[in-house]
Amino acid sequence: MAAYIVAHVTITNSEAYREYMRHTPRAIAAYGGKFIARGGEVVTLEGEPEKQRLVLMEFPDLNSAKAFYHSSEYVNIKKLRKGAGEARFVAIDGYPLERWMADAETSSKLTTPT
Repeated sequence: MAAYIVAHVTITNSEAYREYMRHTPRAIAAYGGKFIARGGEVVTLEGEPEKQRLVLMEFPDLNSAKAFYHSSEYVNIKKLRKGAGEARFVAIDGYPLERWMADAETSSKLTTPT
């Protein structure tokens, strides 16, 4: 089952951060991962406005996501981010399609509260 890493980043040095960004794709791809979203437009729909750069990566499973983050290659690449930005990375298991289908079917039979 797919898993995801969500990164919340505050960039403090754009030029240095761009250098970090150039190196990350190969480390992510080495663990079967890919970017789903990478710093695109963010629209806050509820709650406090999002002020950080958001990045969403998909991996084949949670073990692959963790292996990427702890890999020696990414640990070295991450050094490029020092002084360029502060980040929080969170890994989460995906939602199985079969479970989604069952939940959507159940939900479709409900009446919206008024």
